[in-house]
Amino acid sequence: MAVVCPECDNPISVDADEVEEGETVLCDECGLELEVVSVDPIELAPIEAEGYDDEEAAPIDDEDED
Repeated sequence: MAVVCPECDNPISVDADEVEEGETVLCDECGLELEVVSVDPIELAPIEAEGYDDEEAAPIDDEDED
């Protein structure tokens, strides 16, 4: 099945029987990484470079400056 890249409108061939939710697909045209968010129907979403992982940031040490 062909899915269209949301960035450059390039068709991306994705085999619905061989992908699972959470896998990543790379657009050959623009290089955008896309995550498979649904397999029926196949839906892809861009992976944002910042803030993608679920790990929380370390707490900021608030020191009073005098």
